[in-house]
Amino acid sequence: MAELKYWLWLATRRGQRRDALALLDHFGAPDDVYFAGEADLRRVLETGFEPFLDKSMAEPLRIRRECEETGCDMLTLHDARYPDRLRNIFDPPLVLYVKGRLPDLEAEPVIAMVGTRGCTPYGVVTAEKLGYETARYGGIVATGLARGIDSAAARGALRAGGRVIGVLGCGVDTVYPKSNGPLYEDVAATGALISEFPPGTQPLRQNFPIRNRVLSGISLGVTVVEAPERSGALITAALALEQGRDVFAVPGNIDAPSCQGSNGLLKEGAHPALSGWDIMSLYAPLFPDRILSPEGDAFRPLDPQSREELVDNEVGEGAKRRPRWNGKATEKPESRREIPRETTKKEIDNTPSAGYSDIELDPGSLTLDERTVLDALKGRTHLDDIITASGLPSQAVLSALTMLEITGAVSQEPGRYYIPHFRFNS
Repeated sequence: MAELKYWLWLATRRGQRRDALALLDHFGAPDDVYFAGEADLRRVLETGFEPFLDKSMAEPLRIRRECEETGCDMLTLHDARYPDRLRNIFDPPLVLYVKGRLPDLEAEPVIAMVGTRGCTPYGVVTAEKLGYETARYGGIVATGLARGIDSAAARGALRAGGRVIGVLGCGVDTVYPKSNGPLYEDVAATGALISEFPPGTQPLRQNFPIRNRVLSGISLGVTVVEAPERSGALITAALALEQGRDVFAVPGNIDAPSCQGSNGLLKEGAHPALSGWDIMSLYAPLFPDRILSPEGDAFRPLDPQSREELVDNEVGEGAKRRPRWNGKATEKPESRREIPRETTKKEIDNTPSAGYSDIELDPGSLTLDERTVLDALKGRTHLDDIITASGLPSQAVLSALTMLEITGAVSQEPGRYYIPHFRFNS
């Protein structure tokens, strides 16, 4: 459309987003702002009107040409396809650049999942789980696609067959980090990559706080999976509150610096998120035709090798906390031998169970909670019995079990049963 070049011109006034919105509100259309003279601009803006005196169309025409060549869609603030949820925030983007297919967000329960890049294995696995469950129950996961929590949540949603919206702090043609190339392709193929920054924009530090308001703006709620006291995820949570969105937080280790910010949100009244259903159940009455009941559709954990690859990819090999072994292993931890035994149980109770391996686990490599939980495991044990025997709060038990699963010390079976695979060297 002929008016598009004026939208692009208005959107490229650097650092003048709110002034541009004020002028648009006053004049009604971007071409009227473009043709306004200094005297007209001064009636609206006492200062800062100088960028709007620059009438060059070189950059807007370049952006339009690049978008047409690369198949990048452009949605203006007055476009019918522009998300109403985003349009109604205090300072919406004038133009959205889209790669992929942006769904009708008003008809969809969109949940943002955010967290620190410097995450722990616990954060990675939890983000992947919440992303998976949120998608399985009918939600769309929105994330910044940064390394760490963002990427893990996106991969979980995609593994569940769901859609993801990646909200970028760079152009939709720029992959950041570079290792996320395949993830970007998967998101664009099933959902959408969106940005208010034109193609070619690099991931500059100052872009990400600006991006965060869009991430919360398209969402019904923001889930902070793991965040330290100073984190971009907390900025997103604060913006969500300003925009009237719900804020969820995942409980974390009270001694872990990476969880101080997210735990602080819980103290301030954020909704606890221990599962995808804790999030989605809040919106089930609003989207009865979209949100599915979790009954009979439990989260299916990754196999140990895939889980290890997920953690390696997001936190790095050196950041993983591995158990230390005493003595020489007679078999690999993944190789689990069945222990023959007599039983009088009915066949329905005879779920195949793996026994202990010959590897001895050094207690010094575990936290006190992890040691307590392993002490409470007597063969194949139900979660409720572990909580009762350990005497720990349920969330502390779940956190410890997650870390033990990551290291391969335990595995989970259907019905919330857990099996230990190592003996203590005590």
